[in-house]
Amino acid sequence: MVNEPTKRFEATRLRRVADAVVSGFVKYGVCPPEMHLLTTRGRRSGFLRTTPVSVLDGENGRYLVSPYGEVNWVRNLRKDGFATLRRGGWIELVSVREAAPEEAGPALREYLDHGRAAIVAPYFDAPPEAPVEAFVAEADRHPVFRIVRSTTIRI
Repeated sequence: MVNEPTKRFEATRLRRVADAVVSGFVKYGVCPPEMHLLTTRGRRSGFLRTTPVSVLDGENGRYLVSPYGEVNWVRNLRKDGFATLRRGGWIELVSVREAAPEEAGPALREYLDHGRAAIVAPYFDAPPEAPVEAFVAEADRHPVFRIVRSTTIRI
């Protein structure tokens, strides 16, 4: 295995178009079961911001993982502590708390033990088969939020 530098996330035009297409499918429920639309309130503007995310339903609970690092939805979620998750005709109101590195490490490892690793693995230093300790060391670069409370409603 060659030691390649970790890829850095950039919101290119192609990425924004891909997110818009994926969002359309998620909005109507035509997507894998872990895909949701995360809506947060902008920390400065106050406007609602929506982005597609993959929710981890792990052994130790449900988590929102940011494989691309500290992106805007992470900053917004840190400020408010709550958001909505939408999939198909269901909206889930969630409260979250940021996980400590000891809790985030196993969640990050479990997050990469999935088909999504083909897309997000280049943004991690640790390979998917690495021990949990490697992911604990990397937890400060990939914020993890534990979903502590949720209420689901049908729209």
